[in-house]
Amino acid sequence: MPPPPPPFGRARKRATHPLDPALGDADLIAARAALTQGRWTAVRELLAHTGTDWDLRGHRLTVLAAAQGAAAWGEEWRIAEPDSADAAALIGCATVARALGDRRYCPEATDACHRAAALAPEDPTPWLALLLLARRRGTEDEVVRLFDAVRVRHQDHHMAHHLMVARLAERHPELGRDPLHEVYDFAAWSAEHASPDSPLAVLPVVAHAERYRVLAAAGSEPPDPAASGHWRSRRARQVLRTAFDWWLEWEERLDRGRIRTDLNYLAHAKFCEGRPAEAAALFHRIGPHATRAPWAYPDRDPYDAFHAARSAALGAA
Repeated sequence: MPPPPPPFGRARKRATHPLDPALGDADLIAARAALTQGRWTAVRELLAHTGTDWDLRGHRLTVLAAAQGAAAWGEEWRIAEPDSADAAALIGCATVARALGDRRYCPEATDACHRAAALAPEDPTPWLALLLLARRRGTEDEVVRLFDAVRVRHQDHHMAHHLMVARLAERHPELGRDPLHEVYDFAAWSAEHASPDSPLAVLPVVAHAERYRVLAAAGSEPPDPAASGHWRSRRARQVLRTAFDWWLEWEERLDRGRIRTDLNYLAHAKFCEGRPAEAAALFHRIGPHATRAPWAYPDRDPYDAFHAARSAALGAA
């Protein structure tokens, strides 16, 4: 089964070094390894311990879904436990991962996600999987409808908000570096209405990076993000300062599956802003856990871009 394409944009260059989307989640890494060997009971145990932490559940299931043979082993689990909502969710996410690589599987993926949603109506994860598919294949109305379906089940859903920002950023590339673009309004509104400790506080920074991706692809920004003024406007600097201050306030309490995604966005932005000392502090916290987005933007090897920026920031600091 071919791996799914990346969820944010599409890099034309293949990364020299693969980046692990598990982001250092040791329990997830162990369960994924067991799943590739057909030991789905490890996944059952992992998801039972995850419980109703919907952000963590979504992160873990989307990573597991990309594992080799995930759909097949999920079917074996379903046969053994026909009423398992976790088995159904794994199958739904795995068939979406397959459909992202081959659109012929889209109807199968949609059906699998709806079956999973019927078994656990309160779980946003099947709707998240459908949103992943619609973000690439669907209409704007579909994307909004599915985002609302996720948000009604978990208002601050982390991955769902990232997907919406990535999709919104792609609207109206002809407007260029427009500070009033709708993606900035959406990100600011989401951050303002999230709980105080929510990583959605970093969403305005994510919006800046996603908009840069679109503008660089259109030729409106230079291919080297550090050479762009995109992160140096007065508004951008305020957004970055607010997000960095939030991280300083909540750093000790942040231990979530995808928090390193936000820290990668923030380190990238601080480096591009020309704040190497602040970027270095973030790189220390990130460790080796680089993410494809935003380091691949607009068409770069994310591993090389991350380590070049990390070395430069740590050297300057």
